[in-house]
Amino acid sequence: MRIANIDARAVLLDEAGRGLDIAAASDGEFGPSIHGLYGRWDEFAAWARARRRAVGPGAYRDIDLGRALPPSPTPAQVFAVGLNYADHAGESGVEPPAEPAVFTKFATCLTGADARVVLPAGTVDWEVELVVVIGRRARDVDEADAWDHVAGLTIGQDLSERTLQHTGPMPQFSLAKSYEGFGPMGPVLVTPDEFPDPDDLAIGCRLNGEAVQKSRTKHMIFPVPVLIAKLSAVTTLLPGDVIFSGTPSGVGAAQNPPRFLGPDDTLVSFVEGVGVMTQTFERA
Repeated sequence: MRIANIDARAVLLDEAGRGLDIAAASDGEFGPSIHGLYGRWDEFAAWARARRRAVGPGAYRDIDLGRALPPSPTPAQVFAVGLNYADHAGESGVEPPAEPAVFTKFATCLTGADARVVLPAGTVDWEVELVVVIGRRARDVDEADAWDHVAGLTIGQDLSERTLQHTGPMPQFSLAKSYEGFGPMGPVLVTPDEFPDPDDLAIGCRLNGEAVQKSRTKHMIFPVPVLIAKLSAVTTLLPGDVIFSGTPSGVGAAQNPPRFLGPDDTLVSFVEGVGVMTQTFERA
């Protein structure tokens, strides 16, 4: 199942990428807000699968995914994981962590998949990531059961202002990664059952047409089930919560010389089975 958040309305997609307005199709039982679906995810998922079988292709309409808002626009919690690929830890000059390096991105940084982002002063870097959206309350979850708590997967960019990140005696991860527009997500949410193996997906991004990151999610040090188990052992994960699961190597700060985003740059990110999203940039 694939769903999108178009003009703040939840939309169910068919195989051709056309959309069915969920609130209208369910006579108001579900939607129109996509966030409301996560609190009733099991009920909604059962309805959506039945509805897809019941309606004909004529019920779907062409949609513009360029207008897609974040698949989880108002999460209670946004988790992010640093150094979750050994090659990225290596290019950062540190040993791969023995435990997940967890911080947060503040929810006001979230934006849609095709967004124009205003660059603050400093050095803004890219970090393509697989993003997980929680669909069922999770507390003390075993790794073997972790995927049962996932509503779906999408693409994210953990945009990072490196100057602020390294200002002061302690790293400023959360602030430096939470400027407005620094959490683009989308364009669609794809349920785990749509993937042959949700733990092994191609991921990468291109800057102005040049491939700068390319990997597979099977190279995560802590795969999605491990992250969910470790996070839920400490805090309760709530429906709609978001996990940015880490970036592979190829970030701008690690290049020689370092390379950062500038006005009119175009950043295209992809995750296998999800699609692509595009950001362009301008100076304040």
